[in-house]
Order: sequence, then structure tokens, then C-alpha cells
Amino acid sequence: MTYTERFDRALLLASEVHRHQKRKGTQIPYITHVLAVAALVGNHGGDEDQVIGGLLHDAIEDGIKAFPDIRERIRGSFGERVLAIVEACTDADTDPKPPWKERKLAYLAHLRTDPDTGHLLVSLSDKVHNAGAIVMDLSVVGDELWQRFNVPKEETLWYYGNLVEIFEERVPSVLTKELGRLVRLMS
Repeated sequence: MTYTERFDRALLLASEVHRHQKRKGTQIPYITHVLAVAALVGNHGGDEDQVIGGLLHDAIEDGIKAFPDIRERIRGSFGERVLAIVEACTDADTDPKPPWKERKLAYLAHLRTDPDTGHLLVSLSDKVHNAGAIVMDLSVVGDELWQRFNVPKEETLWYYGNLVEIFEERVPSVLTKELGRLVRLMS
């Protein structure tokens, strides 16, 4: 498969949205995360819309304040399907965000019922990259890592455990097994 100029435009938009962000508790540019998610999607059979969805999966959540027209920009440049993928990966688009537990419960419920498993591949790729980053950071900074998050370690592990169960049921795959392996290493 080759990607079209749509991919190039998505890469530029992702860079614009995430240009000033860093990964939580690090100096790593946030754009590396969306690039890694897009690569995972592409490496696991995703089509161009899904790869673009991987590049833009956090664009609404992280960009709505600076780019109030972000939904229209995504729809206009990439179409309804890409917008649906990005919206499916968004757990909040308000400032302030709803409480953590409320957002995560709603997101888990959405994953259980989303009829489009194409959305799930992008979400799964996002969670695999995040879990991998947590495992790597744990090996460097130890349990201090958990202070970066809004909730204690137990809550994060609860969330990831639920993600594994849902993905095992909805999209059993090598990528799902990798998420389970990473979550076990997080414990």
C-alpha cells in the first residue's frame, strides 16, 4: 500500500496541533507518540484512513482549545471516516475535562459497543504505545513514574486491565497480546 498526499497533509496537521506538547513528565516531543501510533496501525493492517486517524487520534482532545475548528478541518481534509476514527479515540473535548474515572468508564463503554473495529485498531495502537512508554519509563525512574498521572497506580492498572479484556474480546490479535504483555509488566 502507498499513501497519498492526504497522509502528508495529516502529518502537517498533527505537527501543527502537537508542536508545543511534550509527553507527560518528559521532554519528548508529543509528535513522536502520534507517529508511533500511526506506524503501529500501518504495521498491523490499517488502511490509509486508519493511519491518518492514528496521526490525528489526539487532535480533538489536545487541539480543540487552540483550534476550535479542528473537527471541520479534519472532515474537510480527510472525510467523515477519519473524523469518526478521531472522535472514537477522544475521551474529552471540553476544558476542564470531566473527572478521570467518569471519562475512562465512558471510554471503556464506548470500546465495548463501537461497531467499527477500524476505530478499535487505532485505539489499540494508542494504548500499546502508551503502555510501552510506561514500561520503559518504569525501568528508568521506577515507581516515581506514577506521580506523573492524575490517578494512583492502581487506577491506571485497573483501566489498562479493562482495556486488555475489551480488546481481547473485540479485536484478538498480536497487537492485543502485546498490550496484555505490557500491562503485566506495568504491575
